[in-house]
Amino acid sequence: MFETLIAWLVATFLLGPIQADIAGRMEAARAPAALVQQVGDCATAAAPRLVARAAEDPIWAISQAFGVWTGTTRAEAVLGDAAPACGPVLAAARPFLQDG
Repeated sequence: MFETLIAWLVATFLLGPIQADIAGRMEAARAPAALVQQVGDCATAAAPRLVARAAEDPIWAISQAFGVWTGTTRAEAVLGDAAPACGPVLAAARPFLQDG
């Protein structure tokens, strides 16, 4: 029961905003749809690691969610930290995630 609650909180307040932020910026930068999909798939695959990390360190999860929400933490940094295997996809997406 506790794991289900943690998973829901992470999906709602951390993973959802991460995916929305990255996808929104990539689409605004006219990134290829296939790359946007790959980054989304990578974020989805990172969910179990995000849930495990949040269960071990709730303060980390809260600070990351707040940072992404306020824009002080880059969503791709949180994703890359949680899922190192996403590194190549995030590297390919980096040009589309740059500011201005």
